[in-house]
Amino acid sequence: MICVSIGRGRHRHVVLEHQHLVERGAQLVELRLDYIRTKVNLQRLIENRPCPVVITIRREQDGGRFKQDEDARRVMLRSAIVAGVEYVDLEEDIAQKIPRYGNTKRIISYHDFRKTPENLQAIYDRLASLDADIVKIATMANHASDNLRMLQLVRSAKIPTVGMCMGDIGTPSRILCGKFGAPFTYATFHHERSLAPGQLSFDEMQDVYRYNEIGPETEVYGVIGDPIGHSLGPLIHNAAFAKQKLNKVYVPFRVPREDLGEFLQAAPELGIKGLSVTIPHKEAVLEHAAELDESAAGVGAANTLRRESNGFVGSNTDYAAAMACLREAAKEKFGDEKDLGGKVALVLGSGGVARAIAYGLHSAGADVIISGRNTETAERLAEGVGCGVFEWSERHELDVDIIVNCTPIGMHPKLDESPYERQSLGPNMIVFDTVYNPANTLFLKDAKELGCHTISGVEMFVRQAALQYQQFAGQDAPEELMRETLARATSAVKY
Repeated sequence: MICVSIGRGRHRHVVLEHQHLVERGAQLVELRLDYIRTKVNLQRLIENRPCPVVITIRREQDGGRFKQDEDARRVMLRSAIVAGVEYVDLEEDIAQKIPRYGNTKRIISYHDFRKTPENLQAIYDRLASLDADIVKIATMANHASDNLRMLQLVRSAKIPTVGMCMGDIGTPSRILCGKFGAPFTYATFHHERSLAPGQLSFDEMQDVYRYNEIGPETEVYGVIGDPIGHSLGPLIHNAAFAKQKLNKVYVPFRVPREDLGEFLQAAPELGIKGLSVTIPHKEAVLEHAAELDESAAGVGAANTLRRESNGFVGSNTDYAAAMACLREAAKEKFGDEKDLGGKVALVLGSGGVARAIAYGLHSAGADVIISGRNTETAERLAEGVGCGVFEWSERHELDVDIIVNCTPIGMHPKLDESPYERQSLGPNMIVFDTVYNPANTLFLKDAKELGCHTISGVEMFVRQAALQYQQFAGQDAPEELMRETLARATSAVKY
């Protein structure tokens, strides 16, 4: 179950949002009375409530907005209990001062907006001893391992416990706490009005992650990177899981570089069966893989991890997807997909995607040149692949047949940037932009207008995701659904 928090300044807006949420399927709503800017009329908020409510009045010291004295707050909480609301949220320091009455259930809560303490069990024991029906613990995640510690506490708790980590590192705990036995999780009415760091919207929790369908047997997949908020992987993979009615969920895991080894070691305890890998971990994951397939070993980077009995098996679907796109383009542009051989290809960038594409083009016989903004990493990539390198400032001086942008230049929200000058493009070129948000970058727009054969990052993204999905689900991906989902998310036109 998802408890949706409503924090609005006016009674009318609270009532309207409550009604709207129930129409959308909400079963429990938290009314944050500390957000109301005028004198609270509790009766108006609860007399015809369309679903059960949690009454919360959070002080500023606890991350809320209540500025009156404690006596006034306690009077309001007691009034809510006398009025028969379904739940009240009580911090541990006032729980003993507000006695149980009637059928109202007591949520005894603890918040730490700086860290996830080491002594979670001791905190739980204190809260559980305060006549709790439900224990709620919300702490800030600073390390990827904080999620696992919190979820393990939820699973072992004798009293129903809602345990969540805040912040973007903590997002997985909000999505997975039901798998570990939490009675509900929290979401906000709208993604732009989060009431706590890292809180997802009700629509995201319900429509993207299908939270109410997640249970102990649900298999967990996801994407790891840092940052991770921009990733659209959860949208397309979860849409495909839903389409094929699979008991699987795909979760974004923000994993700082220094946490990678510890996270992968703990992954089985989170129920993780497979992972997509993005910046900055594509090369670093190799040392944590038990086995590498030919694509990952050849490229020297992995964007996919599949857990087997002996550990994670690494592969590189970026490589396969990009080369499929380039071979099709070569067949259309040059008459034969084998015509990649002997063509001069300029690869812009020196990260994991650049490594995969440079390796693929070099293996296909193309004359590959790397040009990156970081000269040192560009030189290292060129040496590893066995190809040439050119200064970023001089990249327009080359006479090339193929240009592949593997940098984030032109990515949302910097839509007016391009990695390559328009005047240096020619109609005989294949121009490939691996950026997929937006689908129609300035780089591609310029290339199209000048008659180049263009390849959108959308096509590569969907193809590499479909190959990952095949490993995760054991069946073919619904590629057209993936394209449509990505197009809606990026307001893209289909190519």
